[in-house]
Amino acid sequence: MPHWSVYTGRNEPHDGIDDLPAPPPWRAFDGGPALPPPHDGDDATAVSPDRVHRAKSYVAGEESVRLVNAALCLRRPLLVTGPPGTGKSSLAYAVARELRLGPVLRWNITSRSSLADGLYQYDPLSRLYAARGQEGPGGVEDHLRLGPLGTALLPYDRPRALLVDEIDKSDLDLPNDLLNVLEEGQYEIPELVRAARHSGDGAAEVLADGTDTPVVVRRGRVRCRAFPFVVLTSNGEREFPPAFLRRCVRLKLRRPGRDQLTHIVRAHLDPPNGDADRLISRFLERAAGGELATDQLLNALYLTGVAGLDAESRDDLAEQLMPYLSAAADGDGF
Repeated sequence: MPHWSVYTGRNEPHDGIDDLPAPPPWRAFDGGPALPPPHDGDDATAVSPDRVHRAKSYVAGEESVRLVNAALCLRRPLLVTGPPGTGKSSLAYAVARELRLGPVLRWNITSRSSLADGLYQYDPLSRLYAARGQEGPGGVEDHLRLGPLGTALLPYDRPRALLVDEIDKSDLDLPNDLLNVLEEGQYEIPELVRAARHSGDGAAEVLADGTDTPVVVRRGRVRCRAFPFVVLTSNGEREFPPAFLRRCVRLKLRRPGRDQLTHIVRAHLDPPNGDADRLISRFLERAAGGELATDQLLNALYLTGVAGLDAESRDDLAEQLMPYLSAAADGDGF
C-alpha cells in the first residue's frame, strides 16, 4: 500500500488522517482560523443506531479502498455510482468512522434542491416577527443556520465527511453550481456580507449543521482549511456534465458476488443462521435478473433465523420476503 493510503477498510478507527500528505498545490486551502474537529466517539459518525451499525459492519472492496484514498489525497469529491443496495451511502459512514472525521454531514438531494439549501438557510420571516417583538430583531445571524455543505467547508483542522445523497435526482444546474463551490473551497453568505459593513470586526456567530454550537464567520465569507471528504452518490439515472465528472474521482460499485456477500452476512449477523449459504445462492439467482438489494437478503436471513420455523416454513417465508422487499425497497442497502 502507498504511504498515502490512510483508509484501510478494516473498520478499526485510527488517526491516520493526520498522516495524509500535503495537498497538491492547486488544491491547497488556507481558511482560518482553524476549528478543532467535532467530538467523535466511536459511534459519533452516525445519527442513529442504523448508521452506527452500517459504519461498523461495512465491507469495502479493494477498488473502493484505492479510490477513497485517491480522493482523500487529491482533495477531490468521490462520485459513487451503482444500483440501489450496493452500499454507496454506507461507504461515507465507514470512512468517517475509521478516520475519525466526526459526524457525517448528510445532504439528501431532491429535484427541488438548490446550492443555497446546502450552504445555509436564512429565515427572513422569523427576523421580521422578531422585529415586531419587544426584545428587538437581533442580528442577521440569529436567523441563519449553515447547511451540510456550508458546514463541511468551515476551516476545520481535519476534513469533515459530507454525503451528498442521490445527486442524480437534482435539477440540471445543481452539479455545475456545486462544482464551482467545491473547486474553490469557499462561499459567501450575502446577508452576512451586508451586515458586516455596519459592524466593527465583521464577525458573526452562526449555528452549524447538526449542532447548537455557534461558529464564527467573518465578513460573511467561509473558506475551508482541510478540504472535506465529499461522497456524491448516484443510481446512474442521468448523465453529468463533463466538467463535473472531470473534477471527481469516480467509483462504480457493482452487486457483490458470493464471497463478498458471505463477508457482509458475517459482518451483520454473527453467527449467521444455518440457512445462510442456501439463501445466498437463491438471492444471487434472483438478483441476476431483478433489483434485489443486499439489505433484503439480510432481512430474510434475520427473520428466518429468529422465527423458530421448520425448514419448509423458512423456505416459504424467504420466498415471500425477497420478492416483496424487491418491490418495496428504494434506498441503499448495507
